[in-house]
Amino acid sequence: MRRRQNQPRARNQRVSNRRQRRQQHLLDVKVRSRKAVQHRNRRILIFGSKLVLLVALVFGIYLGGRIAVRRFFFENPDYRLMMIDARSDGTLQREQILESAGLNEGENIFQINLARVHDRLQQLPQVDEVQVIRKLPGEIDIAISERKPIAWITSEKQIADPFTSEAVFLVDARGVLMKENKLLPDYLGLPLILACTSESLEAGGVLQSYEAKAALELLRLSTRSFMQTRFQIRDIDLSKGYCLLVTDKNHTRVTFGFDDLETQLQRLEKFLVYCDDSKQDLATVNLMVQRNIPVTFAESPVDVINETIKPEETPRPMKAVPPVGGSDSSSAAKPRAGRSPESSPKPTAPPVRRAIPVAQPQKQKTNE
Repeated sequence: MRRRQNQPRARNQRVSNRRQRRQQHLLDVKVRSRKAVQHRNRRILIFGSKLVLLVALVFGIYLGGRIAVRRFFFENPDYRLMMIDARSDGTLQREQILESAGLNEGENIFQINLARVHDRLQQLPQVDEVQVIRKLPGEIDIAISERKPIAWITSEKQIADPFTSEAVFLVDARGVLMKENKLLPDYLGLPLILACTSESLEAGGVLQSYEAKAALELLRLSTRSFMQTRFQIRDIDLSKGYCLLVTDKNHTRVTFGFDDLETQLQRLEKFLVYCDDSKQDLATVNLMVQRNIPVTFAESPVDVINETIKPEETPRPMKAVPPVGGSDSSSAAKPRAGRSPESSPKPTAPPVRRAIPVAQPQKQKTNE
């Protein structure tokens, strides 16, 4: 053993044995893994610190922004609602608009939800379009375009006065039913759609029945250049169920079918032109028939007047007859100036004046 220790080592001989090398390797692995864990924990700590700092910064900015917005906008007395400009082109009053919109002066202008105000006003039956604008610092502008009624509609067969009846509604061109609080005089001349029993009528509803839509389409087509002045619809009767019985301002009764209303109006226009040229009045016409259309004409007013007077009861022309006798009889017998003797009245001569020409020749003979 001593010899071996004293012997010189070989040049390529390892210093450590296998056991030592294994132990040294295990120690190196432990040191490297410990350093890796420490480095990873350090990175996690740095990232977490940055994240917390970022969240705190964002929350601080958000909280500070809310406080600034509340102080400079929502709690600022300069942005208090001082004026509400509500305009409408119909019968809606300013008080009704403000009550429906839920607006009150003195509120903060930024706390008012304009979309909610728009939806509330749009729910009114007579409102067609709404425009709500916020004007800083303290004004809100509301512009309302109301629906234009084109007719009255009811489920009854006869209505004396649409203004006083509770069963009558106004309807626009889209079929929306309305119940106006204030009735204008222009509504009195609107046509009346009668006997609409196929659906329930209520304010805010929309007409869905086929015959009601056909009546509205007829009203729309009839408001054209020639037809608007010559054929003015007074009422439309839907009681038949298969046609439209229309009466115009001249009491002409026209029967329309539900389909192809424009072609039927063109045929009616030809009949009206013919009546104007021939000086006749149209009484009834059935436009549902495409050929050999049944038509009746009204009698002329002169013929009607002559038929009501019998020939033997024809009144004689009245003449002024002067009184018989007296001092005025001679003056009345003379024709007046400026009138011919033939046209002057000839009163009956009294008996005394007839005897004078016979007595005068006898007196002349005695004198001779």
